[in-house]
Amino acid sequence: MWSSGRRVHAQFVDVAWRPNTLTHPRLAVVVPRFQHSAVARNRVRRRLREVARRGPLAALPAVDVIVRARRGAYTAPVADLRADLERVLARAR
Repeated sequence: MWSSGRRVHAQFVDVAWRPNTLTHPRLAVVVPRFQHSAVARNRVRRRLREVARRGPLAALPAVDVIVRARRGAYTAPVADLRADLERVLARAR
């Protein structure tokens, strides 16, 4: 996926997407370790999934989206994660 499709780097996330053959968008969230515990990684994963589910994911066409968290995502407030992800996914429309 990273080698094909489109990619955008933002402050807290890297996002890649490409069209799929389904009728709805799909989301994958990748959270690297960055010397953090499993609890911290799962918290970031849940936050990113919830932000995408409540906001920009429903407005997307049929695409596969990969969201990869960057180091700053561990300490970022949810509002900043939301703004970052919405700004990036607006380009996927």
